[in-house]
Amino acid sequence: MRAAWWSWPLPLVAAVLLAAEVHMGYPGIRAWLPYVVLVPLAVGLVLWMSRLRILVTDEEFVVGSARLPLRVIADVEVIPRERKQRALGPELDPAAFLVHRPWAPTMVRIWLDDPEDPTPYWVVSTRRPEQLARALTSE
Repeated sequence: MRAAWWSWPLPLVAAVLLAAEVHMGYPGIRAWLPYVVLVPLAVGLVLWMSRLRILVTDEEFVVGSARLPLRVIADVEVIPRERKQRALGPELDPAAFLVHRPWAPTMVRIWLDDPEDPTPYWVVSTRRPEQLARALTSE
């Protein structure tokens, strides 16, 4: 899940402004060095934030480094854009596993049927919730 286009300008502008402040106070090599360090650092930050991998295999559902066996999935619910705020607020169980990305407009809630696991469900942000729900329930 790559970061949306609107998540790029703020870190880049902040890096350039911070570098410009240092640039105004120091001549020579110290004037351009902050640009060389801070702008790539801002790009790296956004890339790091968007490195989430969502994968459905024959036996498990993988979100980042978390793995969920498909045999414990009881039901999958698509959460549309209109219900996202409620699903993350008053409806959210504190014991739920949550992977949220603000640039993904929709989510899926994956209800679990595992008596040994205290987690009632997973909530995962995705841009293609129907496709993910089909992949999880067709197995």
